[in-house]
Amino acid sequence: MAFELPIRVYWEDTDAGGIVFYANYLKFFERARTEWLRSLGIGQQLLREQTGGMFVVTDAQLRYHRPARLDDELIVTAALQETGRASLTIMQQALLKPEQMTHQPPVLLNEGTIRIGWVDAATMRPARIPSTLLEQLTP
Repeated sequence: MAFELPIRVYWEDTDAGGIVFYANYLKFFERARTEWLRSLGIGQQLLREQTGGMFVVTDAQLRYHRPARLDDELIVTAALQETGRASLTIMQQALLKPEQMTHQPPVLLNEGTIRIGWVDAATMRPARIPSTLLEQLTP
């Protein structure tokens, strides 16, 4: 089951043509991952303070299907696809929310696979994800 975050497209998200600037999907995905972790009781700042480690993006692959436009309502998802000893792979999508009165499914706008690695915050060197954290992520 994927975590879902509603996002509205604002002027700041668009280019001169009123279409979401391609790099902003990475921002939307980051927000959804952060809120997904928060929904599991994992605050990233507190996690860093308690463990001395943090997640960093190590790989991002995105595919653009359709553009989002100014004032669109999006549903941005995050779903854990794979866990490793030092990284997580998360599948993400940006979907156009259908009008309230229609019974159509959301339209896929963008999808991506984001890999985040666990690093020691002081040295930025890869480290193992704490086992207690992995248990929280994989119920």
